[in-house]
Amino acid sequence: MEMESLRELYVDELKDLWSAENQITKALPKMIKAASNPKLKKAFNTHLKQTERHVKRLERIFKELDQSPRGKKCVGMEGLIKEGAELIKEKPEPEVLDAGLIAAAQHVEHYEMAGYGCVRTWARQLGENRQADLLQETLDEEEQTDRLLTDLAESEINIEAEEGEAAEGEEEVEMAGAGSNRFEPM
Repeated sequence: MEMESLRELYVDELKDLWSAENQITKALPKMIKAASNPKLKKAFNTHLKQTERHVKRLERIFKELDQSPRGKKCVGMEGLIKEGAELIKEKPEPEVLDAGLIAAAQHVEHYEMAGYGCVRTWARQLGENRQADLLQETLDEEEQTDRLLTDLAESEINIEAEEGEAAEGEEEVEMAGAGSNRFEPM
């Protein structure tokens, strides 16, 4: 599609976001299952419900625009989700996986915030103030989720991941020390 106006670019980016949100609704249940920290599971569950609302808001906007949300695949989100899936497949220690899941989720959140910020601004420019308000509502929720994930990471999950690493190092020292008491013939 050749874009010749801001309105066409706006609709195109909305389609990209709709695709992204639908991909996220499929990925979040896998992240919930992979997470071990109960607060992280709860945060992902809450965001799944929000993401479903984001899809509905976008569909309301498409209805107002008399457009279909279909027809575009968000390859950026596809790549971000693939990275998160690869982390899960690597099967790191649970605390480390939780820290990695937060990082993966924040990559997604920042991608979404950039997209929603643009379309919100374009909606205002195009005189679509009601749509801009809906997009701002979603942007606010994305920012809230990002802050929640940062708080979880800094107050708990990253600390647990680091402590797991320290405990692993202590085990190695203990094992090395235990082995050094053995008599070794020359």
